Amino acid sequence: MTDTRGDRARFWRHPGLPGVDLLKAHYVRHSFNRHTHDTYAIGVIEDGIEEFSYRGALHRVGRGDLVVVEPGEVHTGHAGAPEGWRYRMLYPEVDVVAQAARDLGMPDVPGFHVSESGDPAGAALLRTAHRAAEHGDRLSASTLMRQVLHRLLSRNSRARPTNPGPPGPDRAVAEARDLLNNTLADPPSLEELAAAVDVSPFALLRAFRAVHGLPPHAYLNNLRVLRARRLLATGMRPAEVAGELGFADQPHLTRHFKRQLGVTPGAFRRGVLAAQGADTAAPDG
Repeated sequence: MTDTRGDRARFWRHPGLPGVDLLKAHYVRHSFNRHTHDTYAIGVIEDGIEEFSYRGALHRVGRGDLVVVEPGEVHTGHAGAPEGWRYRMLYPEVDVVAQAARDLGMPDVPGFHVSESGDPAGAALLRTAHRAAEHGDRLSASTLMRQVLHRLLSRNSRARPTNPGPPGPDRAVAEARDLLNNTLADPPSLEELAAAVDVSPFALLRAFRAVHGLPPHAYLNNLRVLRARRLLATGMRPAEVAGELGFADQPHLTRHFKRQLGVTPGAFRRGVLAAQGADTAAPDG
């Protein structure tokens, strides 16, 4: 649990549905930087107003609104009112959503609307499912969570565009991305990265941002945080994770982790391990 200048958040793992993490938070001062998730991000606003940039537009959502952010999509988040916003989020992995789509006979997961303000029953269902998970009711939580996914897929989806990818030197960007994925602890400079894929630094920077929505360094830090989340969930301590992933120190990890996920690495680790029945008595930042 975090409690910084009025902000409060709890991050934990779903007790009955593997591959789903959950967040319950009230943010007033916190502002999420531009980032992505490797999972879906699905939530309901319980009170207040959140504003977030996503797919080239600024969105404003309030009480009872549902929000869906797809994996790999760059977005932000900040308060849209003095009292901030209070929400419940779930982060299902891609395979979880894909299985829910197969349950409905869909050959592939369709794209989602960004937000939905006209589905009070869906918002209530998500809140109920989230609360069941919060209380540790594994059967109810897992059943209701699948119902949430089925409802979203059947009611709030749209057809994907046939060619959504922006133009650019795809080969160079793909090779640069793979190189960054393999050098988290000791990444190359932009010049070295560009030389490795045989393009100019400017061309790589422009093309990489066009494809991924982030420049290479921001993509790398985003990827580090995603990896950090997985390592922390295994019980690794924040200081060890910071060294493993090439962060300068634990405060460096904490700064990026909290800006992206809304909780500190230590709070995330304690929440996940507590759900697994692990010993988390020792403070770890």
